[in-house]
Amino acid sequence: MRLALLVLLVSFAAPSFAEDAKLKYPDTRRVDQIDDFHGVKVADPYRWLEDDARTSQEVADWITAENKVTRAYLDAIPELPVIRKTLADMWNFERYSAPWQEGGRYFYSKNDGLQNQSVLYVADSYAGDGRVLIDPNKWSADGTVALGQTAVSDDGRLLAYTRQEAGSDWSNIHVIEVETGRELPDVLKWARHGNIVWNAAGDGFYYARYPEPPAGEKFQALSLNQSIHFHKLGEPQSADVLIYNNSENPTWSFWIARTEDDKYLILSIARSTDPQNQVLIRPVAAAADAPWTTLIGDFENEFGFIGNLGDKIYFMTDLDAATKRVVAMDVTKPGRDHLGQIVGPVKATLENVSLIDGKLILQYLEDVAARVELFTPTGDPLGDVTLPGIGTASGFGGDQDDKETFYTFTSYTTPPSVYRYDLTAGKSELIRAPKVAFRPEKYESRQVFATSKDGTKVPIIIAHRKGLKLDGENPTLLYAYGGFSISITPMFSVEYAAWMDMGGVVAIANLRGGGEYGEEWHQAGKQLNKQNVFDDFIAAAEWLIAEKYTSSPKLAIMGGSNGGLLVGAVETQRPDLFGACLPAVGVMDMLRYDQFTAGHFWRDEFGVSTDPEQFKALYAYSPYHNIKPGTNYPATLITTADTDDRVVPMHSFKYAAALQAAQAGDAPILIRIETRAGHGAGTPITKRIDQAADKWAFLWKALGMSK
Repeated sequence: MRLALLVLLVSFAAPSFAEDAKLKYPDTRRVDQIDDFHGVKVADPYRWLEDDARTSQEVADWITAENKVTRAYLDAIPELPVIRKTLADMWNFERYSAPWQEGGRYFYSKNDGLQNQSVLYVADSYAGDGRVLIDPNKWSADGTVALGQTAVSDDGRLLAYTRQEAGSDWSNIHVIEVETGRELPDVLKWARHGNIVWNAAGDGFYYARYPEPPAGEKFQALSLNQSIHFHKLGEPQSADVLIYNNSENPTWSFWIARTEDDKYLILSIARSTDPQNQVLIRPVAAAADAPWTTLIGDFENEFGFIGNLGDKIYFMTDLDAATKRVVAMDVTKPGRDHLGQIVGPVKATLENVSLIDGKLILQYLEDVAARVELFTPTGDPLGDVTLPGIGTASGFGGDQDDKETFYTFTSYTTPPSVYRYDLTAGKSELIRAPKVAFRPEKYESRQVFATSKDGTKVPIIIAHRKGLKLDGENPTLLYAYGGFSISITPMFSVEYAAWMDMGGVVAIANLRGGGEYGEEWHQAGKQLNKQNVFDDFIAAAEWLIAEKYTSSPKLAIMGGSNGGLLVGAVETQRPDLFGACLPAVGVMDMLRYDQFTAGHFWRDEFGVSTDPEQFKALYAYSPYHNIKPGTNYPATLITTADTDDRVVPMHSFKYAAALQAAQAGDAPILIRIETRAGHGAGTPITKRIDQAADKWAFLWKALGMSK
């Protein structure tokens, strides 16, 4: 039975949580922990929830108790089984990645529909069915071991790949023979946030790793002292050659590339998640301990390596261009003073550039929609790539001597299709289109602009069924991210499709802090400017209400990671504005976030509590620290996972405990803690369906969609 049928039976009355007042939350122990930040005394009564449940029985018991309350509440919602079945039915369609080619072989991933993990295939042609090369579904009974990064040798003979278990960022590197499927004995440990780059001979590769963490601290210890090594096939990892590290700056991270003519190694150095970076270069043939030449020696601007033509190195940069441009540098004349402009900045934001078949392919974002243009290596325009519509086009990768490239196109109402672009003919060819239990012609989307507190125009893309009545009674889901220069672009989602099938409205706001309008847009939403992000989100919510798409009791907000922080911050600032909140894997303790795993990478984005001025800003919006006892908070379903070692689950634990203790109203405050899962990547389909079903069932009740 489709949810659309259920919607016809719905009376959209204001939600009542009278029966939820009987909810008894676990008794969460409080401690007398007081910290002094620049003379300000700050209480942290749930500090003990920072402990790892693998080593703390008390934390493990608390998780069990919270999950029991949450499970009982969700399972009592009559519509849950129907919602779960609808999601499973809609998810059951073939999904393909864009193929890529190495050594005359084509590689692509495919999911038959409800496979927990996508399967890697190899084929002799770009449209061929090929054969299974790696099936991660065979690695674990519950589907929680995932295929991560892949790298194919230049001759297409070998493939190095990573395995990630239970959603952890930690991974092991394996090697497989493409022709036979034979696994080589090489297994490298302690890879994390790194890349794999084969040498030209195909008998070894460069990779990034971290030191082995202290015993018992694998999922909480800070990620420090990354290094680049070279592994020779057949040798033990202990024999790997150190290529680069920087012990004086243990928080820095590195990314290595090799020019396709096998002339140079390019090393990018980052000190945080900010895109600004240093760039070093060294001949491939140089000794492992040979010095590196500095091309860019500061962190003032972003320099993304594109490719090279001889000694000319191409970069995408925000130097003198907030929306970015393409420049080139002769390696014999290093330094920003010797850069030459190839393609100048325009109003649209330059997102990515590739160099293929002697052409520069520039991917732009114009008011959140994709635009792709071609140029010669000297900057002469060659025209646009005609896209199927207004949406998101991703891909356009390949080797510099390829004559073709591939991309996927999607939007909020268009499932992703795969295209081949012939660089000689200048034409696109549809090669794979999904068959989804979703009829795009029944839905529509439009872009609007809300005005933020300081007058900034904030774009919102709204999608819903055609013929929507603007009476303020539509259950509406508002999602945003707003950080780390990440752009949120139109993309088909089974979860959103199911929500619209339930009669809901989807609204995606593009807030400051993201990358949608270039580096100035990013800078306007980071560190001391972070409140702008929350103001933008509140403005988007108020616009939806003012335009009668919805009303506060019918409005839910959702976000994950930095977006979870966003939801937590606006929930504590404006609890009156929303009917429900869904913060996922959020950064909720802004005074201590940098003490765990990847947290130190975010210091340039958020600021740190050790700085007096930054502390003042962090303390003013930190979700955990701004919960006020005696407040009527909206219905809240917090989600996290036990193996999230990027945003450690203690953030959600402490936020949930404090919010439950402070709640003065009847609306439920629940936390759903997934097991054998992490920050999101590699989550098996069965868990994704269950998570989505629980969220939508929660909203079904919270927004008064049930009888």
